[in-house]
Amino acid sequence: MNSTEQKRFEQLYQKHRQTLILQGKSKSTIDLYSRPLRRLATFFDRCPDTLTPDDLKTYFAALVVSHSWSTVKTDRNGIQFFWKHILKKHWNFVEIIKPPTVKRLPVILTVSEIERLLNKARKLRYYTILLTLYSMGLRLSEGLNLTTADIDSERMRVHLRDCKGRKDRYVDLPFRTLKALRRYWATHQNPRFLFPEGQTAKQRHKATQSMSLSCTQKAMKQLVEDARINKKVSPHNLRHSFATHLLEQGLSLRAIQTLLGHMCPKTTAIYTQPTETVQLNTQKTMNHMIDALNLKGDGQ
Repeated sequence: MNSTEQKRFEQLYQKHRQTLILQGKSKSTIDLYSRPLRRLATFFDRCPDTLTPDDLKTYFAALVVSHSWSTVKTDRNGIQFFWKHILKKHWNFVEIIKPPTVKRLPVILTVSEIERLLNKARKLRYYTILLTLYSMGLRLSEGLNLTTADIDSERMRVHLRDCKGRKDRYVDLPFRTLKALRRYWATHQNPRFLFPEGQTAKQRHKATQSMSLSCTQKAMKQLVEDARINKKVSPHNLRHSFATHLLEQGLSLRAIQTLLGHMCPKTTAIYTQPTETVQLNTQKTMNHMIDALNLKGDGQ
């Protein structure tokens, strides 16, 4: 782009971000919806307001080959927002790009695998954050952003703030998790965060922000390998496992939906898919029912 076109792009880009802010989008959504605009401008070396539907088809055809469908969907949403709210143009994005609808079942760790995973954690902060995520079914960002003010040890509840969908919720706090949180906090005594950033106790005590997501993700990847768990899992799978294990213990889907903060019951219903424990119980019940039949043909 020449200097004039580059200046116009920067103005449109800033207007794009400002509009996202004014619509109350979260910081992560603003970043996700802004990134494709720069990627699009770089791909064509032109200001996006000059592009045609055929140009967009060319862009997405290349993107499908080089990136995941998740990125393709995010780019489509971000660029569509730009066209609708900044350029004030209508565009039928379904005709340009329509990612396939894929319904995948979450990978679930067994209780035994959870034990092996946590017992492999040599660093107290990783043991504590992973136990916290599993024992309360938290998203990684929800766990890392916990503060001392969020813990209600009298009512044994945790106040989760500004979660997905910009909503707060309460979750029950297990006694074992409270003890682990107190033990880890005592090592740094940060005035605000339970999981502050920093490599030393002194750095963590003075930290003004929480530990990074990538730090925990890398740690769990190594622990999965050390525990010889042959499943592709991330910290988010601890949340899936928590919900599944509660369901296996007989807790209702409605209660699990509240704990996880799901807006739609259909999201929680995915955990009704047969798990290893449920299948064993199903087989046992089926065999008991069929064996109880008074049949004469078995001896023929």
